[in-house]
Amino acid sequence: MPASPLAPFKAEVVGSLLRPTAIHEARSGRAQGRVSADELWAVETRAIDDAVALQRDTGLRVCTDGEFRRRHWFMDFIERIDGVGFEGSLPTRFHNEAGDIEFAPPRVVVKGKLKRVQPLAVHHFAALKGVADRAGLVAKQPIPSPTILHFRGGRAAIDETAYPDMAEFFADLARVYREEIAALYQAGCRYVQIDETNLPFLCDPQMRDGVVRRGDDPDALPATYVALLNECLREVPDDMVVGMHMCRGNHESSWAAEGGYDPVAELAFSAIDVDALFLEYDSPRAGTFAPLKHLAKNKTAVLGLVTTKKGKLETRDEIKRRIEEAARIAPIEQLALSPQCGFASTIRGNALTPDEQRRKLELVVEVAGAVWG
Repeated sequence: MPASPLAPFKAEVVGSLLRPTAIHEARSGRAQGRVSADELWAVETRAIDDAVALQRDTGLRVCTDGEFRRRHWFMDFIERIDGVGFEGSLPTRFHNEAGDIEFAPPRVVVKGKLKRVQPLAVHHFAALKGVADRAGLVAKQPIPSPTILHFRGGRAAIDETAYPDMAEFFADLARVYREEIAALYQAGCRYVQIDETNLPFLCDPQMRDGVVRRGDDPDALPATYVALLNECLREVPDDMVVGMHMCRGNHESSWAAEGGYDPVAELAFSAIDVDALFLEYDSPRAGTFAPLKHLAKNKTAVLGLVTTKKGKLETRDEIKRRIEEAARIAPIEQLALSPQCGFASTIRGNALTPDEQRRKLELVVEVAGAVWG
């Protein structure tokens, strides 16, 4: 698909923003039965107005709704697919500079035939678009990758009565995504971002061992997932831009995986039918820029050089130096800049202040302007 003359931008935002206290209080009230669904929606709407203003004021030309209507980066989307459920939990060890923390999101299971019987994200985008239009910004809609429905449990998490043939499972899953993307387009969306953790997870030796233990081949899965993603994107209109964010986990300033993109880059950086790859590159655990040699000529690599996991602000010179380093591997006109991930992939968010978040976004815009004009 040809790239838009606008997106991807040289200064980008990934997705989630720190949720204000009003949202936390309203969600708590909703859980206790004191706040109605409409009241919660109204609180979120006011907060999204402020979030869009924040993104505009930092100089960005693109915005998201901060994922303020979600409690978790993928659950609120995935659970709306008919045939999907949550059973038990999937204990995951996250890491940070102080040590390890345990986080156990619900285990995703496929209990029946997959169908799109309701909007998955369209209702969120429709509420954002008018706000973005008034602010003069392009509205971007992040959606979780379809690979989540397979990677998090493998064959054992997919009901064999519903799907004795895995090819049918992947075909139905791709159809659900094509239908949602088509509905987003009809709602006026021209910029979608797929949040993909599982290809980067396949770069982590411990994660790969887990895949082997459950009976899958970590060397074969990248091709399976690339084929799935391309089936999801098969009918994307020419004037819709698609980005893919590749992340190693982002929960309360902690990460789940580490390792360079090398094991998946040859396929992921060239064969997936997206316009932009948002690549986490904020720390040594992301590896070197060498995998950028596989970047296809029609794609932009958006370098996530500004960390969202801590408040300390990088220097302009430090970011410029790293862009120059990447430009030795891939042409600088094919590069752009963003934060490394969202600021609040899960509801409590990362350990930094709203002011630190603002300064991180301003830094992205300032450096991008200095490098690319």
